[in-house]
Amino acid sequence: MPIHKARDGDSILPAQDLLAVEEPLQIRVNGRDLSITMRTPGHDGELAAGFLFTEGILKTRADVRGFEYEENSVSLTLAEGLDAGASRNFYTTSSCGVCGKASIDSLHAAGCAMLPHAHIGREIIHSLPEKLRATQSVFEHTGGLHGAALFDTSGNLEMVREDVGRHNAVDKLIGAAFLDGRLPLHNRVLMLSGRASFELVQKAVMAGIPIVAAVGAPSSLAVQTAMRFGMTLLGFVRDGRFNIYSGLSRFQ
Repeated sequence: MPIHKARDGDSILPAQDLLAVEEPLQIRVNGRDLSITMRTPGHDGELAAGFLFTEGILKTRADVRGFEYEENSVSLTLAEGLDAGASRNFYTTSSCGVCGKASIDSLHAAGCAMLPHAHIGREIIHSLPEKLRATQSVFEHTGGLHGAALFDTSGNLEMVREDVGRHNAVDKLIGAAFLDGRLPLHNRVLMLSGRASFELVQKAVMAGIPIVAAVGAPSSLAVQTAMRFGMTLLGFVRDGRFNIYSGLSRFQ
């Protein structure tokens, strides 16, 4: 789009710029409106499936009978006998995630167990930010998207998703694994391009991911949740360093 650029000591000059796309997505289940999320278009089925799985509505791939897509809308038909709950409604944005997220105790209620042990080397963690950055093709042009990547404990990239919302990128990643029947994601590392909030750690717990690494800082509730479920949570993973907030034993 046409813009004007201002630089110190220079004139204001016309230029062209690329923007990250942000549009609403209506998620419908069994014919009822369930959620509206602001997202970057693409992988909408994965986003819907990942969101519903991490909210505890879906348990297995067999719970989903089919998808129907329209512009900025995805409709899921669930298996007979399943109901998302007529009283449940969510509104999500590209920044805050789901309003009124479930508590840590509700993760136990959802059947989340302690995460399994998975050893990983420090050199592997140091290599992840550059690998994630190299795969963020849209970010390269716009600078406006968050990235989430799934690696094995040897540092091999398995999947990456981008979105204007951190939680959407993670939902797309988990949704893809859910639809492929690959959950739980044991012996995997989730790499985040930004900070690690409670909602992102919560989604990783639901998916069985034992190691979460973030370029930015974790929140206090994210650390409490990681400790509660035996997750290794790493922050400030950049420039050849990182902080270990929980799960030191996976490096020993």
